[in-house]
Amino acid sequence: MDKWDANSNSFLIIIKERLPRITDKNLHLIQNAYEYAKLAHSGQLRANGKPYFEEHCVPVALHVLNFGMNTPLICAALLHDTIEDTSTTVKNLKDNFGEEIAFLVEGVSKLGKIKYSGNEYHVESLRKFFVFVAQDVRVVILKLADRLHNLETLQYLPAEKQHRIAIESIMIHAPLASRMGMGKLVSKINDLAFPYAYPQEYKKTRSIMDELIKNSDETVKKIHRDLSVDLYNDLNYLPKIDNRIKGTYSFYKKLIRKKWNYKEIYDLIAIRAIVQSIPDCYRALGVIHHHWRPVPGRIKDYIAIPKPNGYQSLHSAVFSGDGHIIEIQIRTPEMHQFDEYGLASHHNYKHIDTQKGTDKESFAWIEQLRELQNSNLTASEYYSQLKTDFFEDRIFVFTPKGDVVDLPVRASILDFAYAVHTEIGERASGGRINGKFMALKTQLKSEQIVEIVTNKKAHPSDKWLGMCITNNALSNIRKYLKIKST
Repeated sequence: MDKWDANSNSFLIIIKERLPRITDKNLHLIQNAYEYAKLAHSGQLRANGKPYFEEHCVPVALHVLNFGMNTPLICAALLHDTIEDTSTTVKNLKDNFGEEIAFLVEGVSKLGKIKYSGNEYHVESLRKFFVFVAQDVRVVILKLADRLHNLETLQYLPAEKQHRIAIESIMIHAPLASRMGMGKLVSKINDLAFPYAYPQEYKKTRSIMDELIKNSDETVKKIHRDLSVDLYNDLNYLPKIDNRIKGTYSFYKKLIRKKWNYKEIYDLIAIRAIVQSIPDCYRALGVIHHHWRPVPGRIKDYIAIPKPNGYQSLHSAVFSGDGHIIEIQIRTPEMHQFDEYGLASHHNYKHIDTQKGTDKESFAWIEQLRELQNSNLTASEYYSQLKTDFFEDRIFVFTPKGDVVDLPVRASILDFAYAVHTEIGERASGGRINGKFMALKTQLKSEQIVEIVTNKKAHPSDKWLGMCITNNALSNIRKYLKIKST
């Protein structure tokens, strides 16, 4: 965490160091936001007894800066609690800082009122917040920075509040960060929340992790040394090589999937090589497989086929030769930056429809969110679809042409059909998964190749509503049935 004191000059020094090309006009705007928010929060204290503005608003602004954001969001971060906790109004912010900054502050204030309780008020608050999300993704980035700092200081709160905030963070904020492609932030949020949300599970998981890390420490060091030599000799430069330990919560979720058989988990510790170009990624993979034997079925090419959130890297698990299996990841600096910052590395948030190629696919969930906002669902229906379409774990499957379709876990062939095109969904009679014909209700798994089989006589029926889970499929089926009944 960056160090700062209680005056705006030291804060501006940090801003100028991180943003050397910032204009005097923008520096002045940030300074005004700093001084305005400090005055608005005057006399307010955090739970640790220290001044609220310096102990929360400034750290949040520094998190936003670390995400690579620019002046409007830095100002909004400094001001983000003024509507909620002071006499400041949205009009005050518009008058002093303009429409854009006022909008960002108002948007982030909406989620501040949400308590993860599952009741109707909670759902309606969530619906209102996502109106802002659908309009400008920066609202999410600001809220995530706010939540990250709250988690970093969770120890000062009463136990009941610690638990509620931790559960909220795992159920809402971490999935949002994941949807944004901000992998590093997902891990931070989950790992900070995990001990307070599920303390017994956390202790059990940490115990297993600590033992595994201790036992493999020498192996990792040796592979690190050998890999440095091998890649230098082949590439004629020394890539940046570091070790990555899997997040505690992520490891816990994997333990659950593996029924606590930790011997089936190969990526607790990964060695990461950052090379200069995509061709060098594949050269490095060849060097690695020449030195270490790869584990069958554990080679993942996320460069040729990125994950739906835009993540790219090569992954290969290898036998170390001394009884351990270690994952090695290879990527370029640009891929590494995207893994850490995700969509925060983009700067055209308001007009995402102008994005092309992979970028447009990365933003596609926001368009789906807009469609959900315009639906006439009840509170319970809306929350159910929000959980399914935006907060569930994701899978990605392929069309026969190699296009990637992003779906929630438990999605069926029928969900896939509607995701490809509404008309294909309405005429679907089944599907071929990796060449084998299966029924419409069959649940899909990541990396399967799915071809929809259509029939002119096929059409949606009430039974179809029980065969799919995505809002896109369900809403189109209901629409078809309503038209046919009139």
